[in-house]
Amino acid sequence: MKKDNPPPSEPGVASRRGFLFKTIAIVPAASALTTAALLPSAAQTADIGAASADYQPRYFNADEWTFLKAAVDRLIPADPEGPGALELNVAAFIDGQMESGFGHASNWYMQGPFKGDAPALFGYQASMPPRELYRAGIAALNEHCRKNFNGKTFAQLAPAEQEQLFKDMDGGTLKFEQVSAQWFFTFLLQNTKEGYLSDPIHGGNKGMASWKMIGFPGARADFLDFVGPADKVYPYGPVSIGKRS
Repeated sequence: MKKDNPPPSEPGVASRRGFLFKTIAIVPAASALTTAALLPSAAQTADIGAASADYQPRYFNADEWTFLKAAVDRLIPADPEGPGALELNVAAFIDGQMESGFGHASNWYMQGPFKGDAPALFGYQASMPPRELYRAGIAALNEHCRKNFNGKTFAQLAPAEQEQLFKDMDGGTLKFEQVSAQWFFTFLLQNTKEGYLSDPIHGGNKGMASWKMIGFPGARADFLDFVGPADKVYPYGPVSIGKRS
């Protein structure tokens, strides 16, 4: 674990690392509300954890899968500071979540009245569980792209065009008829961060690479020997709940 934890503030040092330091404190709280409450089975974990170029999604079809890989790659791209979401199997993490309690909204109150235009302060108020929101949102965004970018889908656009679409969705200036573009982006961004920073047992954060990048020790049981002196460097690498690498 690096001594400069949190990261130093001198100019040019690890801008994304600083962002992730702030984010990692938020993700567990978000995860408690949105991801599956139970860990996946051993068989599911083995399959998701092995995700690679030949990974076969359980929920998303081929076009949706192409979108998802392009989207997470744009939200957390690889750079000199560390690997991107695509390398860390974040798309596979999100695919797994679609078949979880989160994807089905199995422990959410999903009865009417539905107020899809309610302020964000009130939380998600629409009738679609997240898995349906993803499917409808991807279809709506790709259709918007085809109409406005000479028949291209989102994955075929230039990075700057993709980023502007995300900004428009997040800011509420881009709207879809059948689904909330703003909530679709909210879930997409949240799930991407969760997959990037969560324990590898859930399918993302391959090789605990994001933890290594930010100096997070993971699921170690005892840190008392390293609490106190500011100059005492934590000497060990991170550990996953499932002891996966």
